[in-house]
Amino acid sequence: MTQLTLAKAINAGLRRSMEQDPKVVLMGEDIGKLGGVFRVTDGLQKDFGEARVIDTPLAESGIIGTALGLALRGFRPVCEIQFDGFVFPAFDQITTQVAKFRARSLGTVKMPMVIRIPSGGGIGAVEHHSESPEALFAHTAGLRVVSCSNPVDGYWMIQQAIQSDDPVIFFEPKRRYWEKAEVDVDAEAPRPFDRAAIARPGTDLTLAAHGPMVRTCLDAAAAAESEGRSIEVIDLRTISPLDVDTVAESVNRTGRLVVVHEAPVFFGLGAELAAKVTERCFYRLEAPVLRVGGFHAPYPPSRVEEIYLPDLDRVLDAVDRAFAY
Repeated sequence: MTQLTLAKAINAGLRRSMEQDPKVVLMGEDIGKLGGVFRVTDGLQKDFGEARVIDTPLAESGIIGTALGLALRGFRPVCEIQFDGFVFPAFDQITTQVAKFRARSLGTVKMPMVIRIPSGGGIGAVEHHSESPEALFAHTAGLRVVSCSNPVDGYWMIQQAIQSDDPVIFFEPKRRYWEKAEVDVDAEAPRPFDRAAIARPGTDLTLAAHGPMVRTCLDAAAAAESEGRSIEVIDLRTISPLDVDTVAESVNRTGRLVVVHEAPVFFGLGAELAAKVTERCFYRLEAPVLRVGGFHAPYPPSRVEEIYLPDLDRVLDAVDRAFAY
């Protein structure tokens, strides 16, 4: 067992993938000599060379377009988008080309590429550095969209993403980069790539979240326990495809569901999960499915971002409302 931060765990996962497959190449702005702005790729260019860890121009569309060509030639490119809000210059390439190639070729052409996106707020950043655009990519057929929340998943999920023959949007919660956990780097992956995980068992209500909000929900569950409420926390891990089975099984036991995410509630992941669970668990629900998320507004300046971001109090307020029905 090795204690790693989330950033170091992803670095270790990238290193292991590069050691096992010479076709894995990394691309991105400042990922080589600098090691990335969050140092996630630190040391990899030194060990694997400039031909496999490539510092690119500041041109996200060019990064994705080049990676697409490499994937068609049999490579497994891993692209880093420096910040979430910078992905939009590449949005056309991702949604109209990368996502469509397998369907366009009737499955004969693989598209094994990973697009890493540090996402979410909470680090006091300036405009366009704190977005949560997962719903935009989940709405696009042909993309796998995943979100790790802890070092263990960061280590294993990046390797599983690289091994996938489908394109993967890999969201990394930037404010959790420095949180630590014990990682068994020599074990087998603890669960399949496309399955949610029960982060904390409970009997009275289900909290479902992904990425940065999983830790907030675990804190809320611990606080609710002092009031005699047993809260189950589900780490969704995969956004598309969405593991509704795990959530529905939990809700059938608890009778209540609150979905939490940083992105705006309006047309967000919570709406899709609420609809699916209502269809599957209607006669077991003791209360409507409730959602906690960001406001339908541009991400605010960093000095007031704590007002925008869902926090412990907002999650606990939703828990209280669910029990009030």
